[in-house]
Amino acid sequence: MTLEEFYKELSYINASRENRTKYANIVLNDMSLLPKLIDILFMVDDKVSCRAAWVLEFVCAKYIYAIVPYLDIFTKNIGKVHLDSSVRPVSKICEHISKAYYSKEPNTIKKTLNPEYRERIIEACFDWMISDQKVAPKAYAMDSLFLFGKDYDWIHPELVQILKQDFPKQSAGFKARARRILQKTKIA
Repeated sequence: MTLEEFYKELSYINASRENRTKYANIVLNDMSLLPKLIDILFMVDDKVSCRAAWVLEFVCAKYIYAIVPYLDIFTKNIGKVHLDSSVRPVSKICEHISKAYYSKEPNTIKKTLNPEYRERIIEACFDWMISDQKVAPKAYAMDSLFLFGKDYDWIHPELVQILKQDFPKQSAGFKARARRILQKTKIA
């Protein structure tokens, strides 16, 4: 399938879980589609990029190691994603990556997520935390930042400051996640 054909195919996707799962399985069964999916994802001003983000999130949820060959391009471009419907799944993918990196089990993410890639994810997560984003991207970002704070001493103090500053004006969902992270940073 060419990029144009795959683009057209993605334009028919709706947000249903069933639909996103179906297309994620198509990609997982034909990994030659993954670079095309990532190319479409980073057409950041195009509404179809949101659909690519939904599919990539489901691909990564099922098999996080699919992203490994594309970590450079993914981390270079995540800061450019700006449509709400794309930011949420991209921030979730970052959370999947950070959880895999800090997993107790040896894995490919631990071997390939070099400091440059980690720093790009950290930067994007902080951008989501301080910009006018919805709760979900902020929640995924705070989880990722908490994990990366295990290796970067400066992250937890910065994260705590942002959480305390934003706490009064955020939703119940944000407050619940922030409380959990604030509790963990006291222990950590």
